[in-house]
Amino acid sequence: MEELDGEPTLTLIPGINSKKRQMCFDWGPGEMLVCETLFKKKEKEEKVLGCPFIYIVRKDIDVYSRILRKLFNESHSIFVGLQRIEEESAGKSRKAQLVRVSKNYRSVIRACMEEMHQVAIAAQDPVCGRQYSSQVSILSAMELIWNLCEILFIEVAPAGPLLLHLLDWVRLHVCEMDGLSADVLGSENPNKHENFWNLVTLFVLQGHLDEARQMLSKEADANPASASMCRVLGDLMRTMPILSVMLGDDNALLEQKELLSNWYHFLVTRLLYSHPTVKPIELHFYAQSSLDLFLGGDSGPEPLDNILMAAFEFDIHQVIKECSIALSNWWFVAHLTDLLDHCKLLHSHNLYFGSNMREFLLLEYASGLFAHHSLWQLGVDYFDHCPELGRVYLELHIERIPLNTEQKALKVLRICERRQMTEQVRSICKILAMKAVCNNRLGSALSWSIRAKDAAFATLVSDRFLKDYCERGSFSDLDLIDNLGPAMMLSDRLTFLGKYREFHRLYGEKRFLDAASLLLSLMTSQIAPRSFWMTLLTDALPLLEQKQVIFSAEQTYELMQCLEDLTTGRPEPRDLEGQRPQDDDIETTKVEMLRLALARNLARAIVKEGTLEGS
Repeated sequence: MEELDGEPTLTLIPGINSKKRQMCFDWGPGEMLVCETLFKKKEKEEKVLGCPFIYIVRKDIDVYSRILRKLFNESHSIFVGLQRIEEESAGKSRKAQLVRVSKNYRSVIRACMEEMHQVAIAAQDPVCGRQYSSQVSILSAMELIWNLCEILFIEVAPAGPLLLHLLDWVRLHVCEMDGLSADVLGSENPNKHENFWNLVTLFVLQGHLDEARQMLSKEADANPASASMCRVLGDLMRTMPILSVMLGDDNALLEQKELLSNWYHFLVTRLLYSHPTVKPIELHFYAQSSLDLFLGGDSGPEPLDNILMAAFEFDIHQVIKECSIALSNWWFVAHLTDLLDHCKLLHSHNLYFGSNMREFLLLEYASGLFAHHSLWQLGVDYFDHCPELGRVYLELHIERIPLNTEQKALKVLRICERRQMTEQVRSICKILAMKAVCNNRLGSALSWSIRAKDAAFATLVSDRFLKDYCERGSFSDLDLIDNLGPAMMLSDRLTFLGKYREFHRLYGEKRFLDAASLLLSLMTSQIAPRSFWMTLLTDALPLLEQKQVIFSAEQTYELMQCLEDLTTGRPEPRDLEGQRPQDDDIETTKVEMLRLALARNLARAIVKEGTLEGS
């Protein structure tokens, strides 16, 4: 295992002195809770409340930036499109596709950087303005590094064209010339401007020879005394040989150090005038010597310098490592590594804990997205494209998503169902069913319990439906109960609920014989809970009192047996004064009415059946 490159960054918690007081913490998937405790090392110390707050320390705070969320959202579609590039495409076609993908990533970075720059300018709070400006610098460095990696690792330009790419790289990312040019050319007399010759020199240093000649032409027109000199300089620039060995003077270039602004600008200018046919394998030598010459021992290299130097050395893994340390989130290294992996440049590099570098970085990035209330949806696709551990990570993270609304729960549920994540689907449905029960939304609760295929919870909800019916005398959510279909077989209680509702439907349609047969079968098959038998027998009363004989003698005997089974051995509760409660009086009245109705129906059924036999 490699040693750490340095001490980890310290995070200070406001109001807590860790040297004098104890702290407790609890890890979460993307954050940590920190608070002060009352625990003391010495028992005699007085327990005085110091810091009464609980702090949340977040690992990936960039996901909460409105502008950076655009970076995450737009790069997501580029990432998904990259995974769909056919493996069969090879050669120039595949290389062109990968270069186009790289440019798309860079365009997203630049768009976010420009928007962040505008926000920084408009910020009224100086602290916020500095934060935005700092983020602009980070985005600028990200595009600078990405562009160089694109030139060296994806374009893989040979000697000659390599220098042209590097010139474009410097021109794009050294922005001082843009401001200087606008300042000089926007003045009334550009050739009289104090920075006129600085601009000409900067054009020459960046290889903008046509622009430099135009500036000299303006000087010649405005000042005839210098026309001859300007003409000679212009001819030299016009006839300057390109892409051949030349005689650049490092000291002469270093004299323009202030205009060059940084060592890699100096490097490209040096290559332009001294080594225009530089080969890729030679770059690291010129890069290191340019860095040393430019810094001159006055200061050490910055993290950005180390990253660029690793790129010039064609050390991809060091580039990724340095970027992982220097940058505040995993977006850059995850997407760059994925792109380089598609370029077949990382296949030989596996990590000691089993996953390759590409997958490890994608997993870390996607895990950070799951800390956000909406960006977690992007993280799902990143996990999908991690073949080794992506499924496991997705299962762990998706269980932690707070299901604040039913709409969000449905999104999570669809994701799980499409990926056949059976346990997660069941867990989500159970949670939603429980919430619905707590809110007394029995129809929704029953629907979720059926979707979860949870027999125990379906039984619980069915009991609540039956209890609700006993109290109100009618069913709620009739559409759901009427259309249970095969789902009613999930549990006996759910089956009873569906069949009992069917009994009421048959009774309402005046199909009394079918209703009576169904009612009796519910009792004799033992599918009805015993506590509900009295309700069923009470429902039989209107059928027993019909003019037409509905229950046969045999069916009536079965109903009588059910009534006796229900009443035999039942305790007779009494109050403190020895009197039976009012509810028990009502129950006794029901039993007497049922016995009378059953006896009358039995007599009518025997007479009817005897008459039919006699005829």
